Amino acid sequence: MIIRPAHDLDAGEMAALLNEIIAIGGTTALTGEVGRDDILAWMRRPQGAWHVAETEEGEILGFQYIAPGAEYLPPEAAEIATFAKPGKQGLGIGSKLFQATRVVAKQLGYAWINANIRADNESGLAYYQSRGFEDYGRIEGYRMADGRVVDKILKRLDL
Repeated sequence: MIIRPAHDLDAGEMAALLNEIIAIGGTTALTGEVGRDDILAWMRRPQGAWHVAETEEGEILGFQYIAPGAEYLPPEAAEIATFAKPGKQGLGIGSKLFQATRVVAKQLGYAWINANIRADNESGLAYYQSRGFEDYGRIEGYRMADGRVVDKILKRLDL
């Protein structure tokens, strides 16, 4: 498995991977289809960093990014998101991605990383817990774009 910074040519494959996860449901607050241009716009946000995990043949197995957080976060906090290709979880994709992301987060001057996870996303909660993230808050009654309401757990990792 190769971990490297994401580039523009990855955006289409990352969008396809994310759309597969969205279609399965249950792990992301995203509910609508995401396109290549959406990924490219997100990648261009300042103070962000994106990494992909890929096979030797170049198939993207997952990706992770950090970016400035939502309005409730201070500027020294980055928001993190991690996505692994369905059926490929448990291969160490998230662990290897996080090794790269953690280094870059420090280089960008972030003091801590926030993970905002659906309360019903058991695998996501376990993943961030295993990286050392600790619960520090909860968002109750978060209304997703499709109208469903979920709670979210806020986890924090001090760098």
